[in-house]
Amino acid sequence: MGRIKELALTQREEHRPRTTLGDLAHAGVEIFCWCNRCGHSAAMPADLACAQYGPALPVADVGVHVRCTGCGGKDVATRPHWPSLDQVTQAG
Repeated sequence: MGRIKELALTQREEHRPRTTLGDLAHAGVEIFCWCNRCGHSAAMPADLACAQYGPALPVADVGVHVRCTGCGGKDVATRPHWPSLDQVTQAG
C-alpha cells in the first residue's frame, strides 16, 4: 500500500468513533474474546461487562481487564460479536 493511502486510512480511523460497551449492551450484542496466547475464544455478555467497567469503555479495551478462562493469560483481544449473516454467497 502506498504511504499516502496508508496515512489517509490511519487518519480516517483515528477520527472514527469507537464502539463502547454501552453501544453493545443497548444493541444486545455480546463481546467476542480471543486469547492470543492459547487461541481459546468465548463470548462475554456486554451488559455484565458494561455494569462492571462502565458504558463508556471501548470494546477493544476490554481485553486489558480480563483473563483467558482457558490458560489464565492476559493477552486477550476483544471485539463485538456481531450476529452471523450465514452464507452470503453461493458457489455456482
